[in-house]
This record gives sequence, structure tokens and C-alpha cells, in this order.
Amino acid sequence: MTGAEIVLQALRDNGVKHIFGYPGAAVLPIYDELFQQEDIRHILVRHEQGAGHAAEGYARSTGKVGVMLVTSGPGVTNAITPLQDALMDSVPLVCLSGQVPTTLIGSDAFQECDTVGITRACTKHNRLVNDVNELAAVIHEAFRIAGSGRPGPVLVDMPKDVLFASGSYAPPEAVAPRPSYQPDHSCGMREIEAAIALMATARRPVICAGGGIINSGPEAVNRLRELVDLTGFPVTSTLMGLGAYPASSPNWLKMAGLHGSHEANMAMQDCDLMLCIGARFDGGLAADVDGFSPNSRKIQIDIDAASLNKTVRADIGIRGDAGDVLSELVRLWRALQRAPDRARLAEWWSMIAGWRARRSFSYAMREDVIMPQYAIERLYELTKDRDTYITTEVGRHQIWAAQYYGFEQPNRWMISGGLGTMGYGLPAALGVQIANPGSLDIAGDASVQMTMKEMSAAVQHNAPIKIFILNNGDQGAVRQHGNPDFVKLAEAYGGHGIRCERPAELDDAILEMIEVNMPVLFDCRVAALADRLPTIGAGRARKEMLLSGDVGVAQFAASADADGEWRV
Repeated sequence: MTGAEIVLQALRDNGVKHIFGYPGAAVLPIYDELFQQEDIRHILVRHEQGAGHAAEGYARSTGKVGVMLVTSGPGVTNAITPLQDALMDSVPLVCLSGQVPTTLIGSDAFQECDTVGITRACTKHNRLVNDVNELAAVIHEAFRIAGSGRPGPVLVDMPKDVLFASGSYAPPEAVAPRPSYQPDHSCGMREIEAAIALMATARRPVICAGGGIINSGPEAVNRLRELVDLTGFPVTSTLMGLGAYPASSPNWLKMAGLHGSHEANMAMQDCDLMLCIGARFDGGLAADVDGFSPNSRKIQIDIDAASLNKTVRADIGIRGDAGDVLSELVRLWRALQRAPDRARLAEWWSMIAGWRARRSFSYAMREDVIMPQYAIERLYELTKDRDTYITTEVGRHQIWAAQYYGFEQPNRWMISGGLGTMGYGLPAALGVQIANPGSLDIAGDASVQMTMKEMSAAVQHNAPIKIFILNNGDQGAVRQHGNPDFVKLAEAYGGHGIRCERPAELDDAILEMIEVNMPVLFDCRVAALADRLPTIGAGRARKEMLLSGDVGVAQFAASADADGEWRV
């Protein structure tokens, strides 16, 4: 087999059905093979960044490894942003990159770059393949590394002469795992038993669900819900963990963090036991580290040992897959000789009810202009009975989507969390749509323009993504950019454009967007100065959250950092 034939066979044997890519000279041998087969569908994007984000959306919505194909030089460098995005958000991704022939490596040849050196810091593992007989084994190992342990991106760099050369093929089962990468799947039973003892006596407990639960898979999500049913504990989540626990449950406190609900943040602050699963205690969750929940015992569960005690000191750190640890917690809780009396939680739930009464996600409604919060609420009401997948760009609209769109199932919420990549949402929606028809991207008018070219890819591949733009006419704190006519832009790409400016017309416009069987750009004109409330100001504690209607909101709205983060 030629190297290119080996690549295609390795993809088939690893269950790949779709890849996202953009051709170039160094990978043309692979494209020749793609053209001659029908097992794997190639999705032609308009930019390598779009290929990476589309592969991310595909991976996060399916739980499978996403695959992208790029050429050498600028093809690889354009892929850096999605690789770093996938690394920070633990998204399983395999990037296949072309390289100049081995005889030209190091000679500053046309479209040559040090791919392994450039991508070393933004991948979980990378490898340059100089021998065609090693190509199959390296690709199989790439899929294993990307999808096991803490998931992440892996890059395989393939010189053009290796793709033309003939060599032998080895199937995945014939390739021995590399001894240098052996993920430990064991759980610390002593720590799990100690966690059960704390949980059984806690009077003010709270569970914080992170994105690691969703990455672990459906079993972890089911075990979390079972644990909550058994214990009666309240549950919140990080921004990345939305969907791990159903938003309609009475135990749900909504999202915690900088723009989370009052009840979630107060419960995190005043609890006596915090069970944090698959979350890293990053700045969004634990903004004021020194004053973060000072009187609680903390149990942290994470598959990555480096994340334990990294930011916040845990009393019990449990390294393990979220699904495995949750299964053990459920088993041991059921095995308790006497079930803990739920009456001990009555006072705690009473306190939570008081915090809920503040209605921290309330906002002032207007009849003359669409409030962005209202737009998301109506979008949710009109799509909640459909199996809808939501992606977002990065900005205020992302926070409003997290606050006002209720998620009942995992793998329905795709965002750029760690890197905060503007332009993520549209190509991610394309990847989600290819895997699961029904994708809807909630976008900001600035972010969406960064990768707007992928609208052309959506039209070409008959992927009816729906781009719901909350158009407030500015880019957060930046008030100097201008917008195109999104309706005309949609039509220029061959899609469908909608503009809505009045609250009374919103429902009909949303229903039109849903029913149109083609890509849609929905230009939803919203109030220009609406804020992301509630919020925790820079350097402030959770008890100092700023809520809608509080004294100081006017000053809060009038001052902003250069990066768009508001200050009090």
C-alpha cells in the first residue's frame, strides 16, 4: 500500500466516517485516495481554523475523536488556534498534516515549517513520520492517545514522499501500545471511602459538575444523576458542565462562576462540603481563591493528577475517570448500613430558597427593543422540544446563552471555554450538523464575522445550521467596528437571511428560522447596552455579587476593561 492508502485504511479501522480539511500540495496524495472511495466523507471547509473547530464540534457532540486534514506550512499554522482550543477544553482531536519531502526538511523549502516544534505546546502528542512502514502504527496510536486519559489533540506530520512510498499496513489490534503512554484507570478507593464519610455527615453539601463528566461519557452523566437522587444534594455546574445535570430538576441551582446564579455562588461559598467533579477550579469558578468557600471541606475528582490542588486546595483529591469514581460513590452510598437522614438538609434547602428568591437572572423587559435575555428565552421555549445542539461564539451572548437556555442532556452545549476563541461557534456548528442534524449557533455580531466564510461550506454540504446573531452593534467594550448587512450576506452565500427588531415579531421569526431547510443567518437586533448580570467584579468575593437592580449597576455598565470584562 502507498502511504496515502495506509492513511485512509487507518482512518477506516479507527471508525472515522467524516474528516474536515482543506487541500494543499503536501496532502494531495491523500486527496487522490479520498476521491476514489466512499467510506469516509470529506467536508471541504474554507479555512484550516474552520476545519479544526468543525472537528471539535463533531467530537464534542458525538464523544468520538474528530479528524482534520491540513497541508504543510500555512495550513498547519492556521490550525494552531483550534489545536490549542482543543487542548484547553480536553477535546479529542487528530490532526493529519502534510509536510515537504523528507529530503527538503530543514532547507526552508516552499511551504515548509517546523510543524512538530510549532505544535508541541498545543498538542497532547505530536509525531513526524519518516518511514512509511511506521505510518499505520503512528496513526492508530494518535487515536488512542487523543481519546484516552484526559482527551486532547494529537498531530501526525507526514512528508509528501512518505505518502507516495509503498509500505506495509498493520491493523490497530496488531500495534502494541507505546510504553511511554499508559493511562492509569484505577481509582483511589481509600479516598473514595473518605469522601463517602464526609458526604454522609454533611449538612450543607453541594455538588459542582464540570466538563469532565461530559467528556467521560453517558455512564458518568447517569451516575451523577443517580447520586443526586440518592443523596438529595443540590447541584450546580461550571460553564463547561452545562447539560451534565438537567436544568429542569428542582435540585439544579443553575450555573456557578463569574456570571452564575446567586443561589449557585452562595451555595458554593457557604457550603460545608463541596464535591467538585471534572472541574479545575479555574478563574471563572474560583475568582477569589483566598476567600473561596473558606469553611468547607473540598473533594475534587479529576482524571488529570496535575489538576488536583492546582488552584484550590482539596481536602480529598481523587484521581480517576469521572464515570468510574461516580460509580464507586453510588455503590458505596447504597452499601451504607443506614441511609443518612435527609432531614439534616432541610435548613440548607431553606437557605437556598432564600437565595433563589432574589431571581438573579431577572432583567428589565422593554416593548420597543429586544432584550438579549428575552431573545434566548424565546429561542429556548421554541426549540426545547427538539433535540437541539447549541454552539456559541465568545462574548456576552455566550453568557446569556448559558444563563437562559436550559440544557437537559449532555453533548448539546459546545463552546470555547478555556481559550475563549472568537469565531469558534459557526464552524463548530458545521461539525455538529454533519454528525447530528439540528445544530444552532448563538453568535455575537463581532465573533461570527471571524469565520463567516464557513457559511459557504455549510451551503455546499447542505448542512442547515442556524446562526442566531445577537446584534448589539458593538464588540463588548470596543465600539469602533461596523457590521455588514447580514441578510444580504446570507443570500450572497446561498443561505437564508432574517432580520428581527421588535419583541412582538420575534417568535414568528424564530419559527421561520427553524423551519427553513438551509443555512440561516438570523440578525436579531438587541438592546445595545444590556449587561451580563449577575457578575462578580474583579477582586470581589461571591457575597459581593452584583445583581440586576443593585446599587452600582450604572457605574458597572459605564466602566470596562480593554478586554471587555466589566469592573465595579
